[in-house]
Parts: sequence; C-alpha cells; structure tokens
Amino acid sequence: MRTAVTLILAILILPILFFSGSCFAAETPSPEELFFEANRAYKEARYQNAVDGYLQLIENGFANGHLYYNLANAYFRAGRLGQAILNYKRAQVLIPRDADLNYNLRFALDQTQDAVSPSQNYLNQAFFWLDATTLRELLWAFALLNVIFWGLLVLRLFSRPEWTYYVFIVLLIFWLVVGASLGVKWYQLKTDQRAVILAPVVDVLAGPEANDTVLFKLHEGTTVHRERTEDGWSLIRVSTNKRGWIESSTIEQVFIKEGFQQ
Repeated sequence: MRTAVTLILAILILPILFFSGSCFAAETPSPEELFFEANRAYKEARYQNAVDGYLQLIENGFANGHLYYNLANAYFRAGRLGQAILNYKRAQVLIPRDADLNYNLRFALDQTQDAVSPSQNYLNQAFFWLDATTLRELLWAFALLNVIFWGLLVLRLFSRPEWTYYVFIVLLIFWLVVGASLGVKWYQLKTDQRAVILAPVVDVLAGPEANDTVLFKLHEGTTVHRERTEDGWSLIRVSTNKRGWIESSTIEQVFIKEGFQQ
C-alpha cells in the first residue's frame, strides 16, 4: 500500500518539478541579455540597475576591460566616485590605450580631494612603454619573435647569406627587449598593491587599532599602496614619507589576481 501511494505521488509531483525547473531555466537571462539590459538601464539613467547587471556578468566570469569600463561609467553616474576610479583602473590594466577610458579616468581623478602624485621608480622609467601594453600582448609578441628567431637560426644552418646576419642581430635585440619587458610586466602585475579608498573619508592611524593617533585623513577615490594587512586593518602608503593604518573594509585592491582576462 505504501509503495503504491509513493508511486502515485511521484507521478503527480515529478511533472510539476520538471515544469517548474524548465520555467526557471527559461527565465534565466543569457549573458547577451544581461549586457543589453544593463546598457539599456544606463541609457535610461537607471544607474544602479546598470551596475547590478555589469557586476552579475563579471561574477559569472565574463570580465573584460570594456565591461569594467562600462561598470565604472555607471558608478560615476551614480555618484560613487571611489568605485568608478577603482573600475576605471581595472579596465586600464586590460585596455590601456583606450582613449575614452583614459579621458574618463583623468576626469574622475580631477574630482578627488587628495592630491597624490603617481609613484615612479627606476624600473617604470626604464620600461616606460609598459603602461601602454598588456601582458597578453607581450606574450604574443614574444612568441612571434621566438618563431622568427629560431626559424632564422634553422635557415642559417643550411644557407648563410649576408643579410641573415644583420636580421639576426636586429631580431636578437628585439628578442631581449621584449623578453625583458614581459618579465617586468609580469612582476608589475604580481606586485601590484594599488588600492582605492571607497569610503567618503577615512582616518589614517598610527597603528592597527581604532583608538590610535590619527595621522591624517584620506577621501574617496584616492589611490594608495597597500603594504600588508593585519586583523581587519591595512598598512597603506600614499608617498615615501606618508603612510599609516586604515580599516581594510574602506579600500579595495585594483588588480584581481584571479579575475582578469589578460
């Protein structure tokens, strides 16, 4: 008797569950639909809806430079300057030569209250062109140079025309420069500790405790370098002689180690 009742219930319930699941799957928007809806929300000045749509795409693994750029524009229009600058900088890692992106980032930075000069070191000055390239581009360039370089070496095993010697010297120079650039770019990304202040204003303290001495204040949108974290606090550096502790929840790091599609 119990088996018969169970069988009847299964016959009645399974179609309902199947139908409900089908409806749920049908109602789940595709990435293209999400992107279209987010763009439409932005055009209709529903900026928070646009933010939510772009964030959903990023969380689903569709992150790229143009998506971070759109997200930054939506945040800026919504009046969230810190998030806008954060995502403009994330987009800049992926599409560094985009003219509209660079213009909007400069405009957003002009709205910040803290005057912070970008830090420069000898490595950045020596490899000044790296700010305009991505890691993927350097990988492809180095791979192509390797194919040509080793192809020319094989050619010289069978024939040694004079022109191949000069081409070999030029290729060797390019191979060394691009290889070194690739290594430096990888190191820059691996050690990128830039973070952006997201809170309207934060107290920078002398130590990682709420009752420590306030050294100075920073405002939303300011870019700092996070040196280390400790129990919910981050030691940040603004310049060589200007550093202190702030709550980790008030900043977010620019470079996402696991989230970027280089």
